Amino acid sequence: FQLNQDKTNFDTLRNIQGLHAPLKLQMEFRAVKQVQRLPFLHSSNLALDTLRGNDGSIGFEDILNDPSQSEIMGEPHMMMEYKLGLL
Repeated sequence: FQLNQDKTNFDTLRNIQGLHAPLKLQMEFRAVKQVQRLPFLHSSNLALDTLRGNDGSIGFEDILNDPSQSEIMGEPHMMMEYKLGLL
């Protein structure tokens, strides 16, 4: 759903403001997606929600607990070594 909504928004933005506007917004999306927390912490992607305009809305995932946001945390040292390819 989100991909189709983004495509529609980019098409509308391109028709209204020209080619530069959706390209700039897509570059900002890619830059924001690359910023992550350490592997043992869940990233909320607040900056991405802000760019999409979803920061002010409450959805299904906000009400019911998302399994990725559980309080179980892995061993930080092992997770970093795995991400860096040391294990």
